[in-house]
Amino acid sequence: MIRSASLLRRILNFGVAALAVFGLLLAVAYAVDGSAVRQRLGLTPKLDVPYVTTRSVTVDAMLDMAEVEAGDYLIDLGTGDGRILIAAAHDRGASGLGVDLDPVLIRQARDEAADLGLSDRIDFIEQDLFETPLGEADVVTLFLLPEVNLRLRPRLLAQLRPGARVVSNRFDMGDWEPDEERRVAGYPAYLWIIPADVSGTWQMEFDGRTAILDLGQQFQQVSGTATIDGVSRPAIVNLVGESLHITLDLANGQRFFEGRIDGDRLVSTNEDSWSAMRTGGEVAKG
Repeated sequence: MIRSASLLRRILNFGVAALAVFGLLLAVAYAVDGSAVRQRLGLTPKLDVPYVTTRSVTVDAMLDMAEVEAGDYLIDLGTGDGRILIAAAHDRGASGLGVDLDPVLIRQARDEAADLGLSDRIDFIEQDLFETPLGEADVVTLFLLPEVNLRLRPRLLAQLRPGARVVSNRFDMGDWEPDEERRVAGYPAYLWIIPADVSGTWQMEFDGRTAILDLGQQFQQVSGTATIDGVSRPAIVNLVGESLHITLDLANGQRFFEGRIDGDRLVSTNEDSWSAMRTGGEVAKG
């Protein structure tokens, strides 16, 4: 009987010790990646991307690359604890929206925004990033995964206006080359500027002459030809957002044109008098 009681105590002590160790490991895991623990326990839905915090130096670099300033509206997809959007609002006067599927992180972000007096300019909501409308954004920030970026890419190109900026921590967009890349704390950060659609055939009028521009486009990369007086020559086009520079090789030398896209019109943005209208033959932009 005494031996049985002793054995029972040992079993109970072992069980208590095991629970204590399990609790300690769980606490450590929660501190390291609380989002993952909450998913495993079924407290939050399964996420496409594990939560990893963005370093402060990277946050600053991303906002610099996107040239975030007062008046900009920023959407942070997979916002986590909201530090990117909070920094944009607190340090640069921006407003915006952060979305995430982890309600605990959303609550933390809201509390931090409230403590800093930013709740009137930024909000955080529990929402799927693939169901988040993007059309109002001047800037979209990301710290996701390559495959998630690629799934998002069509939405970014379709919904964002030309000139809107997209910044990603660590991961690129496949064959959509960035407009800028930086190394920050040993990792890359990427910037893309949403390009206007300039693909197709354009009738261009300048100096009393007519040129037919045939332009093909892959994202912000544009190539094409200009046919003048029956002679076809390469047209060099540099496109950034809705702004473009065109260089034509004419018989008497090169001619430079600076303008912007306005729907199916190209209009001059300097003192030169020229314009162009799209007439058809559009090619997909990417």
